[in-house]
Amino acid sequence: MNKKKIRTILCVLLAAAGLTAVGALAAGGAGSQSDPLVTLSYLTETFTGQIMDKVDDAIARRNAQLLQELGGGSVSNGTASAYSAVTLTAGQTLYGEAGCEVLLRSGSAACGGTGTASMTDATTGGSLNGGGALEGNHLYLMPESQSVFTAEGAVLLVRGSFIIGS
Repeated sequence: MNKKKIRTILCVLLAAAGLTAVGALAAGGAGSQSDPLVTLSYLTETFTGQIMDKVDDAIARRNAQLLQELGGGSVSNGTASAYSAVTLTAGQTLYGEAGCEVLLRSGSAACGGTGTASMTDATTGGSLNGGGALEGNHLYLMPESQSVFTAEGAVLLVRGSFIIGS
């Protein structure tokens, strides 16, 4: 064999060994404990779903705890991403989580709590203190967990997480 063929074979073998080493490093290191790799698709498809499941479980536990503190009764849970009509009969109370939106369509209802500004009237830009009556067709926002009760019955449009208790 001449020197040219030997050099060519050595160059090809050296190049193959280099490519094999680079491939092994790339395949073995990325995504391991020593070199974690998080992709956007993992965050949006897997991780977000897991977090939302945990949040839903925490809300369900919180709602069950609230029901126990209220002393039982009939309860209806709800989470609405769009407005949904909710009918409260006389004596029922809607317990909304932070961020819940309520709009009184008919009947009469009042804000739960005592004395402090507990709901924001988005229609007027004001606030509604505990015990204050909701005005018809006004949008109310709950900055924290709050309740709306009715003595006579009411129809509400609600968006967000809530529980209806008696």
